[in-house]
Amino acid sequence: MRISTRGRYGLRALYELALAYKQGPVSMSLISDRQEISRKYLHALLTTLKDAGIVKAVRGAGGGYLLARKPSTITLKQILLPLEGSLCLVHCVADRSVCKRAGRCVARGIWQDLSKGFVGVLESLTLKDLVERGLG
Repeated sequence: MRISTRGRYGLRALYELALAYKQGPVSMSLISDRQEISRKYLHALLTTLKDAGIVKAVRGAGGGYLLARKPSTITLKQILLPLEGSLCLVHCVADRSVCKRAGRCVARGIWQDLSKGFVGVLESLTLKDLVERGLG
């Protein structure tokens, strides 16, 4: 699996919100400038993340975006799943009907194990971890 710009940029945007956690809303302009993401693309990403319950939007003067929960409770999996869709490395892992050989494929078990490991890492890391790595 390759993480697309949606996943990478979404993670970078949420990193900014995690840095500012408990400091009030962060404007889309600030996130856009700091992370070099176009405002139009960033708006689409933040809308997806808002629909997923990860961020909140605050309207009006001084408005912007906030994390909906503490950074320590938001896993990278919870961020990437709505942005990327399936996190399986091979399509047949998530849906065996996409391949007529799925029931007898010797490699499918390997793809399942690799996908579980990949998702396991994403489940074990939070936005708090990301902030700590960035500030360390």
